[in-house]
Amino acid sequence: MKKPWDPKGIIEKFEAHRNEAQAGPMEAYMKHHFPFLGIKSPLRKELMREQFAEYDLPVPDELFNEAWKLYNLPEREYQYAAIVLIEKMRKHLTIDDYSILREFIETKAWWDSVDSIAPTFVGHIVKKDRALGERMMWEWANADNLWVNRSAILHQLKYKAETDTDLLFKMIRRHADSQEFFIQKAIGWALREYAKTNPHAVKTFAQENTLKPLSRREALKHIGNN
Repeated sequence: MKKPWDPKGIIEKFEAHRNEAQAGPMEAYMKHHFPFLGIKSPLRKELMREQFAEYDLPVPDELFNEAWKLYNLPEREYQYAAIVLIEKMRKHLTIDDYSILREFIETKAWWDSVDSIAPTFVGHIVKKDRALGERMMWEWANADNLWVNRSAILHQLKYKAETDTDLLFKMIRRHADSQEFFIQKAIGWALREYAKTNPHAVKTFAQENTLKPLSRREALKHIGNN
């Protein structure tokens, strides 16, 4: 019989595997934005599997409260753990969750957390109401936070044939002149991914619109520019 959900289970497991020798290189890779415990991805995933085998999931109404208990801890592995918890309960996310997902995006923001939250969670709830989703994502695309902008650009990353091409291209045009590396990269990534579904549309868009060199290079990486 499983125990009631308790984030202390994760904390105890992670602390037992703290590895200072590995933490240093991991912190350097993330430009020293965050401290690390030094737990690499394979072990972290195994420890999370142990947690879910040992403990029941929290009740849906408590999901975000429980996720914040992990997300607000200093070491980066705890933000990853919180995201895994939300992923485990993704089916419970609703269109009422835009604001709280934006809080997660803006808190301790960097590409690794944002790129886990935006396509997987935000993209999931946009599909529940595409009209509302388009309004929300356009609002995000015009926000003053570059990570919220990046999230809007990337929210359709996994949509394939369900991509709202007009919305994608509109957002990219909105940010095509951005000097931000992470925006330029997001534009290229979004286009490159959509090119797997509709290479002609991406190639035509790239030919007819001015993109930063990084964005263009990433967009056309697998389809060429001719």
